[in-house]
Order: sequence, then C-alpha cells, then structure tokens
Amino acid sequence: MSDVPILVSVQAQPAAAAAWLDLARRVDADGFATLYVADHPGSTPAPFVALAAAAAVTERVALGTCVANAGLWEPIALASEVATLDVVSGGRALLGLGAGHTPAEWAAVGRTIPSAGARVDRLEQVIDVVTRLLAGEEVTVAGPHVHAEGARLAEPRPVQDPVPLMVGGAGARVLARAAAGADVVGVTGMGRTRADGHRHEVAWSEPELERSFGALHAAIAAAGTAPAVEALVQHVEVTDDRRAAAERLAARIGGVDPDDVLDVPYVWIGTVDHIADQARRHRERWGVDRYVVRPPALDVATEVLRRL
Repeated sequence: MSDVPILVSVQAQPAAAAAWLDLARRVDADGFATLYVADHPGSTPAPFVALAAAAAVTERVALGTCVANAGLWEPIALASEVATLDVVSGGRALLGLGAGHTPAEWAAVGRTIPSAGARVDRLEQVIDVVTRLLAGEEVTVAGPHVHAEGARLAEPRPVQDPVPLMVGGAGARVLARAAAGADVVGVTGMGRTRADGHRHEVAWSEPELERSFGALHAAIAAAGTAPAVEALVQHVEVTDDRRAAAERLAARIGGVDPDDVLDVPYVWIGTVDHIADQARRHRERWGVDRYVVRPPALDVATEVLRRL
C-alpha cells in the first residue's frame, strides 16, 4: 500500500460573497487539496475572479480551474489570468484545462463547435503555448488552431515554476496528452455528450473502465511520467443499503447497471468507512489517488478524508 495519502478536492462556485468565502475557508482548514471552479461562460461564474477572492481568505489550499475550456481562451489571456492568480495566492494556482464540449458556449461567441478532433488539436496547442508563456518564453506560432506573434508574459510572472497543470477529460487522446505532460490527469468517466450539450452518458462498465484506465496507464508508462490520477465524483450517498441506492441511481442515469455503480471511482455509495476503503481499493486497481467532490457532499467528504 502506498504511503502517499489519497487527496480530495472540492469543485464549487460562488452564489453569494459571504457563503463563498466561508466555503473557501472551510476547504482550506479541513485539509482538502484544491478548490476548483468550473469554466462554462454563461452558466457558471468567472473562475479566476472567484478563485482570486478565495485566495484572499485561504493560506494552504491550491486554487484551480476544473476545467478551463481551451477552445474559448486565447493563450496570452489565459496565461495572464493564471499568473495573476498565482501571484495573489502566493503560489497556489493550478491550471486545469479541457477540450470543451458544450455547443452553446461556442454559439455564444458566434462560432460553431468544432469537431472532437479539432477541439483536442486546439487543446494540445493551447497547453503548449500557455506552458511556454508561463515559463517566460516569447512565443510565435501560426496555427492551425492557435496564432501568436511575439507573445510574451512579461508581467506578472508566476510564483511557481512551473505552475501545476491538470488536464481533464474522457477521450483517449485527451488522456494520452495528459499522461505525457500534466501533473494531474482528471478522469470523468463520461461518455458521449447528450442532446442538451451539457449532460453526458457514462462509461462505468467493467470493460469501459478496463479500456480507459488501461490506455491511460499505458500512455503514462510510454511517456515515463508519474502524474496523479484524479476522478470527478458524480454522486455521493451515505447509506447502509448500497444496492438500493445503486438501483435508484442507475435508473435515474439510464444505460448503466447497478453492479457497475457499486464499484466505480466516480460514485461514492455506502458508509463513510466503506467509501474510504473503496477509495483505497481503487488506487490499487485503477491508480486513482485523488478525488473531486462538490459542495453537497462536503460533510461526507470531510469524514472520508479523515479516514484516508
């Protein structure tokens, strides 16, 4: 068994100033690894504004995006936001990036959502350019998805060198890119995007887990890297009747078997002790050593964290 602790982070968003700052203080004091904010323009708050506010009332917790949509950010603007957050937090910024999946976000800026392959192409180029800008390089690139001429982040310079990178998603190419150079690989267990552009099918069956985690760890081995693997927890329920809870969740989601729900890293169902034990088993089996929960699960997650 690894001596390295399993870490738990929180993804949240502000709705009111006092509640947001109280949440940030709690996440900081209770030992959570990262306070994350999502990036969905029009349906979530601006992540870097929220994280900068949290930086002012916290001392320890990392502050990051989970995840910024690489399709809608220009690299110099994104690098400036990250560097500024790193400065105002005293070196606690974490850049989380993904390829994006919500058509309405492209439509809102007068664009059609690109193909999945094109979105991943742009993600790869944004990672490259932003990483170089944060490192202090002058960058000139000419597409096909990113253009910059003599771009340089002179000020502010980040405190950390380098700023940690998390790459999140579910597709094979995204996870392979994450394995090649990210500090944290964020796995979601999500399948195809549903018609509303927001919700997803899930990929939680045993063969799907074997395939996705097998490919991820093969990519890690090929790259010779050692990133953390972080699972986004989609459902948390404390109960003594795990089977009944799994059946209810499977019926609500559709297309998933209750047996799969009971043993997937993306769901916490059972007693607090069982959830903690299962997290340890999933580290041994799938290599998952970090989890992300949302505020409704904060009390449960605090108790789980104390047992890990």
